[in-house]
Order: sequence, then structure tokens, then C-alpha cells
Amino acid sequence: MKRQYFGTDGVRGPWGGPVINEAFAWRLGAAAGRLAREGGAAEKAHVFIGRDTRGSGPVLERALAGGLASAGLMPVSLGVVPTPAVSLAVRKGGAAFGAVITASHNPACDNGIKFFRADGIKLTDKEEMRLEQLLPATAGAPLDGPLATYDARSLYITTATGLLAADALRGWRIVLDTANGATAETSRGVLAALGAELELIGNAPDGMNINAGVGSQHPEVMSARVRATGAQLGLAHDGDGDRCILCDELGEALDGDEMLAILAAQALREDRLAAGTLVVTVQSNLGVDSALARLGGRVHRTPVGDRYVIEQMLALGATLGGESSGHVICTEVAPTGDGLVAALKIMAVMRSTGRPLSELRRVLRKFPQRSAALTVAQKRPLATLVALPVAIQAIRDELGTRGRVLVRYSGTEPKLRLLVEGESDAVVQACLHRLIASARQDLEVTGD
Repeated sequence: MKRQYFGTDGVRGPWGGPVINEAFAWRLGAAAGRLAREGGAAEKAHVFIGRDTRGSGPVLERALAGGLASAGLMPVSLGVVPTPAVSLAVRKGGAAFGAVITASHNPACDNGIKFFRADGIKLTDKEEMRLEQLLPATAGAPLDGPLATYDARSLYITTATGLLAADALRGWRIVLDTANGATAETSRGVLAALGAELELIGNAPDGMNINAGVGSQHPEVMSARVRATGAQLGLAHDGDGDRCILCDELGEALDGDEMLAILAAQALREDRLAAGTLVVTVQSNLGVDSALARLGGRVHRTPVGDRYVIEQMLALGATLGGESSGHVICTEVAPTGDGLVAALKIMAVMRSTGRPLSELRRVLRKFPQRSAALTVAQKRPLATLVALPVAIQAIRDELGTRGRVLVRYSGTEPKLRLLVEGESDAVVQACLHRLIASARQDLEVTGD
């Protein structure tokens, strides 16, 4: 059974559109409350609600809270906090459920809602389908009166600060880009408490400027500031803080694959990579597999989506996993992606080895990779297309074990994503051009 509203990471869309509006948020809250009650939540059990800095967040929060209250639960506001802070608060604060109002790296005109269970883990596909079945036909009124509150921000800052020794970053200069989003206060608070001297970017959210030319979608801003200031590294978050992109002291950006390879390699050298396994998605570069194999480890791959990564990590007993987009999951800290935790873990490796990021990143030798994202008018099932499946199979036959092809629709945007890896950039680029041409034959492409 296909989910109607949920994508790879919650429900997402334009604010005021057919899904992300007050009425649907109320209905979603009512359904989430019913799901929690089915799972044994008590009358008036707390449900924590966090949000990022989008102007539409407070309106959606009150609507969602009204739906939750209609199901007999007690909505509690966490205010503006990163997504991983909600997961932490749910686990530490004894909530029955958690919700985050965010559209992550999307522009301010979008918003979304995603949920955490009482154990701080995102809902499974099955749970999301059940939630959709429980949606009431009509909506009630947003919550009237003030919401109860819980200080998730202080809890998160204290927990993250404790990952490194006191004053561990004394003498470090770090460029921090918080994308005018949910991490504007928390990441700054943690890094400053550890003694770092900070160069701040994207730290003045106004409700409309989240991700606007800053953050993990625009690492060139961070990189330029690192080069200009002589910083040890740069850190750029997305809007809700569940992922990050780093850059080294030379101003060269690192993606999630490079961060995961650094962390996994160090763990293998210290004989502490649980199950000897790193869990990544099908999107990660094949060079990750080679890097771990050289050190005696192995890679396990999942579909795209950090919740699929965590599901497999739990099943395999692995403690490290993530995505090339910068979602990094360290289950000994939290069962969800956390950009700040990932950055702190990398800094710990830098401290213990005495090596800069420009050297540490050499553990991963990437296969040449090219990708494209085509905006499409309609997400027609790939199996029903004509030219694209033929091109995909032909390229796979040509590349064999020396490369790969990945074609999928985005779970959060109206885009067809194409990726090719191979032994040479010329071959990869030619293959990608063939895929794009075939996709244009089958689909109405409105942008790229």
C-alpha cells in the first residue's frame, strides 16, 4: 500500500497548499494522537512539538496541537529547536510522541511535519500508513490558549557539550553557518561553551530567510569564510539541523560520505566499529566500500532516507551510519541524524590524531560521480516509462561492476534524481547525458 502524504522524511509541501495548511495539520495531529493511543499512550500523555524558524511554524504548531488535544493528549511546545533536540527531549522527557514542524533544507515558502516515537526514532512506513488511515475527514479548531512548554534547548546544549572535554576547542577558529534555521542558538552555544572562536553566518533568522543563500545547500559561503579567516574548519547546517556539511582548513567542502569514512576508519583502527559495519544508502559513493574494505570493515546499503539507515543499524547492531547528504547517525548518542554531533565526532578525531581535515579526508578515494535533478510535472512510475528504463539497463550493462546507476524520484520534491558512477569522469558524464535525454523523452520536465 502506497502512502499518500508521507515522503522519505515526513509530510512536506508549500505553505498554504493542499497539504501544508492549518486544516491538514489539525487532522494530522488528531491522527497522530489516535496512533499514540493505539500504542498505549495514556490520557493527557505529553506530545512534544518543536519547529524551525519559518514564519508559518507557529500557526502550524497551534493547529497540530489542537488535533493532538482532540485525541486526549497534552501538546507541549519546545519552541525553535533542531530536529535531533526533539528526539532527545522525547526520550529524556518521557513523552509519548514527538513532532517537528520543518521543511529541512527547503525554502521558507515550504513547511512540513515529521514524527518521532517515544524511543526517539522516526515512524516506520507501516506506522505512517496507519497514521494516514486514522486521518479524520474534517478538521477542528487550533488549540486555544497558551501551550505548555519544555526546555529542550538547554537539554540539547548540555548533552552535546558533554561529548567533548571541557575547553576541547580552545584556540580553534570555526566558521559556523546555521542557515538562519533551528540551530542558530544551539550550535553556537555548544561550540562557544567548548572554547571555540566562532565566525557566524546565517545566524539572524527572520521567518523568511531560512536556507536563503546560506547553509548546507550553499557551502561555498562557508568555504570562502574559512579561507578568509584561516579557520580550522567550517560547519554548515540545513534548516532543521539534522545534517551538516563540513569544509577543511583549505576551504574544500566534505560531504556525508567523507565524514562517515573518517569516523568509520578511526573506529576500525581503534577496534570499536560495532559489527564492523557502516550503514549507508544506495546514494553513497562506491569509494566508501573500498575504503572500509581496506581497513577490514564492510558497508551495508539501504534505500534513500535516514530512517531506513537507522532501521538497518538497529537490525545489524551497527552504531554508525548515514547519508551522503550529511545525515550522520551515531546511535551511542542518538537514534537520529544530528549535524552537530557529527561535527563534534569529526573534531574529536582531529584532536586525537593531530591531523587536519585535509589529511583525514584522504581515507576516501571517490569514484567519479555525476548527478542531476530534473523537476517534473508528474511522477509517473518508472516501470511505465519507455526510453528511460532501456537507457538505465544499457548503461548498467556497460558499466558492470565498475560503476552503477541510480534513478529515483525525490520523496520530498517533484524531482527525478539521476546518478552515475564509474571509473572515469568522461564515461560518467556521457552516461548521465544519455539518462537525461531519455528522461526528457518520457516525462514533462519543467526545470533542472
